[in-house]
Amino acid sequence: MDDREVDLTQYKPFDALSKAAVLEHPASYHIHDQLPRLDGATALYPLYSAFVQAVYPEDNYDPYEINDQNIVICSSTAFAYKRLIAGDSDIIFAAAPSPVQQKEAKRAGKELKLTPIGREAFVFFVNKRNPVSSLSTDQVKDIYSGKVRNWKEVGGKHERIRAFQRDEGSGSQTMLEKIMAGRTLMSPPQEDVMDLMSGIISQTSDYRNFKNALGFSFLFYASEMNANHHIKLLAIDGVQPDKESIRSGKYPMTTEFYAVTAGSVNPNVQPFLDWMQSAEGQELVEKTGYTSLK
Repeated sequence: MDDREVDLTQYKPFDALSKAAVLEHPASYHIHDQLPRLDGATALYPLYSAFVQAVYPEDNYDPYEINDQNIVICSSTAFAYKRLIAGDSDIIFAAAPSPVQQKEAKRAGKELKLTPIGREAFVFFVNKRNPVSSLSTDQVKDIYSGKVRNWKEVGGKHERIRAFQRDEGSGSQTMLEKIMAGRTLMSPPQEDVMDLMSGIISQTSDYRNFKNALGFSFLFYASEMNANHHIKLLAIDGVQPDKESIRSGKYPMTTEFYAVTAGSVNPNVQPFLDWMQSAEGQELVEKTGYTSLK
């Protein structure tokens, strides 16, 4: 099974064939020197690549080249927070930090500042041949606390629910923990913990081996970056996850995502953050496939 993440080079800024979103006109804001060092979550790389393409000088910014010379990389949420706290990045793009990441920042004498730049849906999915099409928030909590263990209990077939989880510190696992607030999240078998978000999608899509699987991700990643026609997104509390339900707030698991800083002295950081929340920055949020703040 090919369990690699999506190829991020297809969103590389300034590449002639890049899928990164572009503005209809040149950006009103540009950074010419002292470029902020950027890192972040895989699912948000297409967005901050579009930001770079709009305001940075044209250059070769390789998301996989992690060195002092390359200032725009994508190391994943968990590593991005570590690099930010260590002072190796000025801005990272991610979901809100986990309690462990907050403690790591505090121990390092750093204060994490979260600047919201867009909205997204946290989604759950099953194999498309699973008859279940909707779960309530309480049913999700019951499943991930171990109270409900069989699909028959939530309207499905008599099959054990194989509820996948992510590794600790990933943005999606942190979001699951937030949803489970007040309930104890069950400890899954080690083989049900995926270190890549693509792993949950690829295994849930394999009906022969994982017809009983339940996975989770963020909407843009699951429906655009790593789309798979063998999975089915579930409605939550009867509401389908889409831009309209995210914008209206009807989808119950809507969340903001952030540009996160930790006290960088780079003078261009705050103006860049302001621009991300401006009409131009929010236009790129929408064009990338996320939902803007307004």
